[in-house]
Amino acid sequence: MIAYGAPVRYHDGGFPPAFVNWTDLLPLIGPANAAIARYEGVLQGVPNPDVLLSPLTSQEAVLSSRIEGTQATLGEVLEYEAEGGTADESTPRLADIREVLNYRAALHNAGALLQTLPLSQRLIRQTHAVLMQGVRGRSKDPGEYRRIPNWIGPEGSPIEAARFVPCGADKLPQAMNAWEDYLHAPAPDLLVQLAVVHAEFEAIHPFLDGNGRLGRLIVPLFLQAKGLLSRPNFYLSEYLESHRAEYYDRLLAISRDGDWTGWCAFFLRGLIAQAETNRTKAQAILTLYRDRKDWIAEATHSQFAVRALDWIFDRPIFKSSDFVASAGIPRPTANRILREVRAHGLLREFRPASGRRAAVYGLTELLNIVEGRDVF
Repeated sequence: MIAYGAPVRYHDGGFPPAFVNWTDLLPLIGPANAAIARYEGVLQGVPNPDVLLSPLTSQEAVLSSRIEGTQATLGEVLEYEAEGGTADESTPRLADIREVLNYRAALHNAGALLQTLPLSQRLIRQTHAVLMQGVRGRSKDPGEYRRIPNWIGPEGSPIEAARFVPCGADKLPQAMNAWEDYLHAPAPDLLVQLAVVHAEFEAIHPFLDGNGRLGRLIVPLFLQAKGLLSRPNFYLSEYLESHRAEYYDRLLAISRDGDWTGWCAFFLRGLIAQAETNRTKAQAILTLYRDRKDWIAEATHSQFAVRALDWIFDRPIFKSSDFVASAGIPRPTANRILREVRAHGLLREFRPASGRRAAVYGLTELLNIVEGRDVF
């Protein structure tokens, strides 16, 4: 007979937290709020952030999905898009890519919904439906709370072998109502409130699949909804992925030990580190854009130079035929601009043209900023 350790079970009656040690958290609260404010200062200076920060959003989707076990890289996702990939899940890697693209689509959709809806269960359910549309979890009730038990542990293992057993399905509606009430309640500090909101969502685990990704997606939505950021452009998954073991251990300790303080301290440290990383990357992207805007105007002598650069920043890996067809530039001018920027070394050829297949190019300077190292 196989002996299993008893799984940790959801903290029924333990939310909202009865105790948080504010003395332990105070040294982190000020720096965390200051770090978010400095990052927002950079965001305010970014013209058209949907374009310039698009690669960072794609990287967030890659890393949040990687925490759940996907293996797709940023380059693979962007090349797949450049090739006009369809909803193909014929290989595990293609299925991974689809999950990444859905995460990005869910974030964009949720950001749009925030213009007319509060951050709420309704918005979360609609976002989950986008997250799970057409991917491996599409059979698991997209947009609907689960009506059966689930548990977290080795794949295929019985509940006795689980590491964690979330909120029971019979108590889930009440738990999510309490979560939403807390989300909108006054709080001594918004970032501590966010730490609790994220952890409680993960502990409830309201959906059959996609809970981890959706819980992390709530982070930038909360920051925008509470007015700490002007846009939901915050990318925490890089920190959480690099501290994955502690991330899971701290979440587990809430239900096992009632240790909300340890979790909140970990989360605040993550916000401090990631806000600085985000600020550095966003500033580097903005500097690159400004430098290249002057450069491309001089190199091409075209009134369409900046339009071309914006298009390339939004799609840092692309087919030449797509640029010519959709950049909104007359075809002869678009072809000439491509020749000029290639000749001057702005773009790297990822795949040469062959027969009817167009060449694929990449803006490696931008991609390496997003990756935080020379990858391309």
